[in-house]
Amino acid sequence: MENYLNALLTDVMLKEEEIGDICDKACEILLNEPNMVNVPSPVLICGDIHGQYYDLLTIFKINGTPKSRKYIFLGDYVDRGANGLECFCLLLVYKIMYPSNIFLIRGNHESKDLTKIYGFYDEVAKKYGNSRVWRYCCDVFECLINACLVNGRIFCVHGGLSPSLLDIDEINRIYRLNKLPDNHFVNDLMWSDPDELNPGFSKNSRGAGYTFGSEVTKKFLEINNLTMLVRSHQLAFTGYQMHFKEKCAVTVWSAPNYCYRCGNLASV
Repeated sequence: MENYLNALLTDVMLKEEEIGDICDKACEILLNEPNMVNVPSPVLICGDIHGQYYDLLTIFKINGTPKSRKYIFLGDYVDRGANGLECFCLLLVYKIMYPSNIFLIRGNHESKDLTKIYGFYDEVAKKYGNSRVWRYCCDVFECLINACLVNGRIFCVHGGLSPSLLDIDEINRIYRLNKLPDNHFVNDLMWSDPDELNPGFSKNSRGAGYTFGSEVTKKFLEINNLTMLVRSHQLAFTGYQMHFKEKCAVTVWSAPNYCYRCGNLASV
């Protein structure tokens, strides 16, 4: 893995078989983790990266790599930006090297369907001339975990809440390699968004997941003895955004100047 890491850090393009090796080893490690992992603090939580590789390197330069610091990534490693493959491979190499120091949650863009639309498939096909590397990565997408808890009290997911999930212990009762129906709560965890106006659940204008308001968020946290929800999935121009008057949910965004044009800040 050290050779793969050095290649990624020096802009040397990995060979197809090397990426296949990384993906195989990563799947083995990821599938040994429960769907929801409890992570002790201190830990840094990172939001969407979306293929902005050099910004990901900056995060590690400022805060330290997973060799010395603990990280939770909330998903959306690929699509939009030009270097989703490098982002994903770097995170997987770190996961293989330091499995107890980096935790990778699945975002809605870690999907065969979305990566064919929003850039990752085309990125990989252009770099390698075929779809094999993309398929290796799609296999890993299926193995990514669904959520994390920090000290058993802070709930971390990519998107948000689901009206079908009251007890977080249900997350660890599913087999995440099974094909789940579109209306399953796991999909809502990847797609849902907070709503400052409606206190309950409503259909999401994205066409997937729900919007969730302050009352259902407070109820969910109380039932599960949690203090806060941490999620990503939406651009926050200051790098993060607190939600609801109780400030019991926060959006973390980690891709500065998103899509190289938005001018936003980023945070961890």
